[in-house]
Amino acid sequence: MFSKTQELREKRAALIAQAGQILEGVEKDKREWKADEAKEFDGLHAEAAKIKTTYERIERQLVQEEELKTPEKARVGIVPAGKASVEDEAYKAEYRVAFDRYLRYGLGELSPEHRAVLNTGYQKIEGAEGRALSVGTTTAGGFTVPEDTSMYAKIETALKQFGGVRANAEVIRSATGAALDIPTSNDTAQTGEIIAENAAHNEQDVVFAQLTLDAYLYSSKMVKVSAQLLQDTAIDIESWLGQRLGERLGRIQNSHFTVGTGSSQPNGVVTASTQGKVGTTGQTTSIIWEDLVDLYHSVDAAYRSNAKWMMNDLSVAKLKKLKDVTNERPLWSPNLREGEPELLLGKQIITNNDVVVMAANAKSVLFGDFSKYLIRDVKGITVLRLAERYAEFLQVAFLAFLRTDGDLLDAGTAPIKHYANSAT
Repeated sequence: MFSKTQELREKRAALIAQAGQILEGVEKDKREWKADEAKEFDGLHAEAAKIKTTYERIERQLVQEEELKTPEKARVGIVPAGKASVEDEAYKAEYRVAFDRYLRYGLGELSPEHRAVLNTGYQKIEGAEGRALSVGTTTAGGFTVPEDTSMYAKIETALKQFGGVRANAEVIRSATGAALDIPTSNDTAQTGEIIAENAAHNEQDVVFAQLTLDAYLYSSKMVKVSAQLLQDTAIDIESWLGQRLGERLGRIQNSHFTVGTGSSQPNGVVTASTQGKVGTTGQTTSIIWEDLVDLYHSVDAAYRSNAKWMMNDLSVAKLKKLKDVTNERPLWSPNLREGEPELLLGKQIITNNDVVVMAANAKSVLFGDFSKYLIRDVKGITVLRLAERYAEFLQVAFLAFLRTDGDLLDAGTAPIKHYANSAT
């Protein structure tokens, strides 16, 4: 059936070329259209339109038939576990090729086979964002970015490099965007017991609570690319696009994962943290060494083995200026090993400029186990191609989407605490 659609495409192209010759002749002579020319021109385009309708029907049928053959897991871009590794690699290779052609040329130029493969990664954009995108376009969805491509690697890197919350949190991926309930419990106040021979055991129930993670839809906003750049096969368009889309998603997500309010957006790690130390009066824009020690020890020893610091780069600069009052020597000990992170009281510092700088009442320094911050992603990263919107400028727009949420997994034991500057 593919040979039939290819034949129809070639026939349509010939008709359009023939019509183009008529148009070129009229414009070259700079004259009015003759009646027979206009009739022939319109007839050629009418026939071309009929042919296009015919092969599009055939291709839609092929796509639907292929989708019926595809297992449910594969439809969300996941290769079924039962497949042999050779088949897995073949599927991934086919999807990579189809995805690259989609980025460069759009769905209309894909063969039915490539379209059927790409359709296994189709993701519908839900909610208001999807409704807005569907205006003036044929779809309100995109396609999952293949994980073994330079685009995916660039987006992942960009998501992690902004602020550091995602890079240090626990990230889980769910198959759907339904509310995800994470059970929590705090049994730290309970102990075992010694019992006498033949005596009954005392009962002590474990009290459970739960943390609910939603799926907020994040958009990169439009990135416009010239048609010439897309058609230049020497350009790694996946890396180029991935870097830009990832940076935009990374900035907004890190901001929300850091100071998000928890209302219609993630609950940020600063927002969810517990007070560990407050600066004394006068320390509105400063911190002393004793405050850092107190904050360190305010976190339960059970969390300190995996604990890290997090603060704004300007706050790091303030710490580097702290001196021993007696000897006027800096208290900061830089790590002299190349490539090794800087340490404070033996713990790594995460520089996150979405944490506020030191100011009155500011929660300016965090310390604790950041792997207890849980980020939930829904499926994978989705990319949508908009060819028509900027066609007059010979540009194509791209959007990246990721549904995600985040919150601190705290059962009442405060795995992350903050230092707050004095109010006065």
